[in-house]
Amino acid sequence: MAKKNPHLSPDSFRDALATVQDDGKRNWVYPKKVKGYFYKYRTYFSWILLAILFAGPFIKVDGRPWLLFNIFERKFIIFGAVFWPQDTYLLIFLLLIFFVFIILFTVAFGRVWCGWACPQTLFMEMVFRKIEYAIEGDANQQRALDAQPWNQEKIIKKTAKITIFALISLMIGHLVMAYLIGIDEVIKIVSSPPSAHLTGFVGLIAFSGIFMFIFTWFREQACLVVCPYGRLQGVMLDNNSINVMYDYVRGEPRAPIRKSPVENVDKGDCVDCNLCVQVCPTGIDIRNGIQMECVNCTACIDACDEVMIKVDRPVGLIRYASENSIKQGFEKLLTKRVKIYMVILTLLVAAFIALLATREDITATVTRFPGMTYQEREDGMVTNLYQITLINKTYEPQEVSLKSLAEGMSVEILGEQNWVLEPQTKFEGRFFLVRKQDEIKVNQEKVELSVLHLGEEIDHISTNFTAPIK
Repeated sequence: MAKKNPHLSPDSFRDALATVQDDGKRNWVYPKKVKGYFYKYRTYFSWILLAILFAGPFIKVDGRPWLLFNIFERKFIIFGAVFWPQDTYLLIFLLLIFFVFIILFTVAFGRVWCGWACPQTLFMEMVFRKIEYAIEGDANQQRALDAQPWNQEKIIKKTAKITIFALISLMIGHLVMAYLIGIDEVIKIVSSPPSAHLTGFVGLIAFSGIFMFIFTWFREQACLVVCPYGRLQGVMLDNNSINVMYDYVRGEPRAPIRKSPVENVDKGDCVDCNLCVQVCPTGIDIRNGIQMECVNCTACIDACDEVMIKVDRPVGLIRYASENSIKQGFEKLLTKRVKIYMVILTLLVAAFIALLATREDITATVTRFPGMTYQEREDGMVTNLYQITLINKTYEPQEVSLKSLAEGMSVEILGEQNWVLEPQTKFEGRFFLVRKQDEIKVNQEKVELSVLHLGEEIDHISTNFTAPIK
């Protein structure tokens, strides 16, 4: 029969955030420097992810960015594939696939993403925190430094830290802008006076300032207060989800090791050293069970394992486990819920591939020119002016022409007779539909247009032709 954890009381820890004091003020977290198996491999993994993240904007395929999220021009390039506003349905599918994958991954493995791959954790714990340790020392030294009056030592250390933090924040701000507008545009902004690219310059400063604020002051609050993922995990996790868990069956009742062997009888393996709390970057006590604030960073696992080795007890008192594996002693990963999510994810991926394979290479959108109805010419002809938006999704130049399928109606293109579309570009042109006045029988006529490429129809468009009846 499983032992009950006497410390699992909702009144003791679920009523308030660990980073908020009773009077409502911020409880600043000074996590103790951690070392161990998981921290070592998290560090190696973070190096790989940071290298990929910073290299992303520089990776190009045939002169085109590999990743671009240009929300300003509504142009997205994902792994070399370009998506325009006309491909919104594909982006929706892509987002659905991403969300279902996150749900599936969370249901099965908890918040592994937060602890191992989230950019907030990567930069905070593997970049900014390491710099802070190097300049100000471990948790107790940082706490003492903040408490002491301003003197030469404090001014030098704080100035050095803020300066380095500012430089790294500038790098991150430029990185984000590179993903939004492209590395070439960022280079233009940086190499020109601010007045030449004022909007871009303001964007760079704004992004850099936001990251400076987050990593210098806001810190873990980004995970606890702002990030919706931590809030949603409560409805996604169940007793079979794998999380960083404290084995209360083995650990309780917790008590320090006494000199007398008699005093250690019927005590759990937890020696109540409190190191798992001291190393936690969000200030929680993992022994209270699954909590919204836990980002599965594994710092408590490394700290606890180090203590278990010292006191000659088995490691794994805190480990990756599910609630059921702790209570019942066995793990069930492929539950019915997980299988359902896997089926949904498979169907979405299959649908996305099918839609991507059948996507048109060239799309056209025709609208009436705003503010104009019809124009009567002296030669007895009536015209309507239209706008056409053409998008070339291929990597080659394409020549496009337009033909009216209505009998007796002709197309007059303003400018060149045919439109030449550059690779991966959007083109806007204008044209007239022309009909003889004496052939007009209705005020508003439905007209079919054919968009041609190399003599073959690539798109079929319907529009209206307005004219007076005489």
